[in-house]
Amino acid sequence: MRYYIIAGEASGDLHGANLMRAICKTDPEAEIRFWGGDAMKQVGGTQMRHIKDLAFMGIIEVVSHLDTVLGNIKFCKHDIELFHPDAIIYIDYPGFNLKIAKWAHSKGYRNYHYISPQIWAWKQGRLKAMRRDLDKLFYILPFEKDYYADNKLPQAEYVGHPLLDAVEKFQSSSPLVDTDKKIIALLPGSRSHELKKTLPTMVQLAERHPEYQFVIAGMNLLGDAFYRPFIKDNIQVVYDKTYQLLSQSHAAVVCSGTATLETALFGVPQVVCYSANPLSIAMARLLIGNKIKFISLANLIADKGIVTELIQNEFNLGRLEAEFASICTDDALRQKIHEGYAEVRQILGNGGASLRVAQAIYQSRH
Repeated sequence: MRYYIIAGEASGDLHGANLMRAICKTDPEAEIRFWGGDAMKQVGGTQMRHIKDLAFMGIIEVVSHLDTVLGNIKFCKHDIELFHPDAIIYIDYPGFNLKIAKWAHSKGYRNYHYISPQIWAWKQGRLKAMRRDLDKLFYILPFEKDYYADNKLPQAEYVGHPLLDAVEKFQSSSPLVDTDKKIIALLPGSRSHELKKTLPTMVQLAERHPEYQFVIAGMNLLGDAFYRPFIKDNIQVVYDKTYQLLSQSHAAVVCSGTATLETALFGVPQVVCYSANPLSIAMARLLIGNKIKFISLANLIADKGIVTELIQNEFNLGRLEAEFASICTDDALRQKIHEGYAEVRQILGNGGASLRVAQAIYQSRH
């Protein structure tokens, strides 16, 4: 079979790489063309676009790059017609992917969406289009089951969370840094506009705590020049080694996103932060209202506040330092967080998500 896979962000690159491995295991004759990052490229196939040219998040950020987005949509449609795949697989990235899915459905292609868009939080108007355009929707969060049942989306199927497999497969190697200090992981995000909002405050925190060794989880796709200004006496950067860093960390400060669940699965107490363009946040809050209480995945999955979330104005040095001190030194709080993480693991259940998706897509065409 021919598979066309579109992932537009760093988390999608991770999930896409695992899915590609599962596809190759399920279908040894697979031909894969994809949009993604370095993780997917290492698996094989033909890369058409890199995520570094795609990851725009937030209303204002997307509008400011509208010419690039429209150009990518045009190119994607043309490339799909040239390749003529048996299956198009969309990994999250809904603003772009659902536009392509609408067009692809009209052309008779088979559409599979992996990692359901968070329409339960906002943009529920997408439901009608998803019913019409998607042959199958694979979702990974247990609490989404009731939502899709209530909204009558029969092609939706729960497959489990792929991070369970990714974390389970990881094997720690030698220490990342040579230090006698406890290591604090700084995970500032994967998009440059996120890092510009989060990293300066994280670095200020580190400067106040020389008793710890702070390590930034950097990304090669952004380049060394981006991170170099943030390196200080007790701040280092490691590139594309987030799991190794988390496996050796005492605590973490994490930008909201997939990394919050990865940190939880490694059992590292964390403070979650998020800061974005104020207009984007205001518009998002207007659309979301009171539909969701949390932004971090551990809290969302457990439906309770396991870890502290500092959003927008609350993400300041004073609040961050207070919460950071608590998760580093309060043994009772650390134990409570670990118990919450255990509950999250129990709710997520077993692994095997990538293989289930690959087999479902392959079997649907045979």
